[in-house]
Amino acid sequence: MEQSFYTGKGIGVAILDTGIYPHIDFGNRIRAFYDFLSYKPRPYDDNGHGTHVAGLVAGDGRASGGKYRGAAPGCSIISLKVLDRFGNGSKEDVLRAFRWLSDYRIQYGIRIVNISVGTTCRTRQDHDSLLEGVERLWDEGFVVVAAAGNQGPRPGSITAPGSSKKVITVGSCDMLEGKGAVSGRGPTEECVCKPDIVAPGNRMISCIPGTDYPYGIKSGTSMSTPLISGAIACALEKTPSLTNGDIKMMLRECADDMGLPRNQQGWGKFNRKKFLSL
Repeated sequence: MEQSFYTGKGIGVAILDTGIYPHIDFGNRIRAFYDFLSYKPRPYDDNGHGTHVAGLVAGDGRASGGKYRGAAPGCSIISLKVLDRFGNGSKEDVLRAFRWLSDYRIQYGIRIVNISVGTTCRTRQDHDSLLEGVERLWDEGFVVVAAAGNQGPRPGSITAPGSSKKVITVGSCDMLEGKGAVSGRGPTEECVCKPDIVAPGNRMISCIPGTDYPYGIKSGTSMSTPLISGAIACALEKTPSLTNGDIKMMLRECADDMGLPRNQQGWGKFNRKKFLSL
């Protein structure tokens, strides 16, 4: 993975997921952990998804001699466990995590919220409450980055909260066509074009719990999302005054057109080098 001089140092990235394993690649950068399910005090991940996502954001590659580094290997990690060992969670726990972020953003220096989870809500009320919660975070100044979901390729398959018109919604550029075309696509129920941008997500190598072999392979828009979150952390390290609106415009300007419809590729494929040069 291409790296720049910027590593996201000093930037807090909150990861809402299945938790986090204290992997060697995270060093002492797990700044906070909160378990909304079992209230265990120490970091853990009984599924592995959250650790993999965190590695793609923030792993420094120590266990691989630097080979498998995340997009922002110097950033701080704030892990909020909202999903159980099966990857399931409740709307209520996600909303509680949103409120926690509002309360602790200054204490932990949280600038970015990575949501590599999504749901096709059972009711319109559930859908609306998730969107209202995530948009409140955006309005408070957080840079919210959410997965498009893996319900594609049918139109209107973006999952919540990635279906919010305000947040940055990420699809997988290598899962848009052919048999593996699972990356969610728009339009949303509000007729908003989504995703906003796409990045690699197929067969990504990153951190996993356990000590036998410290890396594993996972695929999906969950894996694309942290590549964007990490790059944003690097941009904020470079220019701390950037707003979430500024970041969104920079992503639009840096995207490479793949020649696909807007509701499939968004603005296009993420170009990290171009993004960090803006």
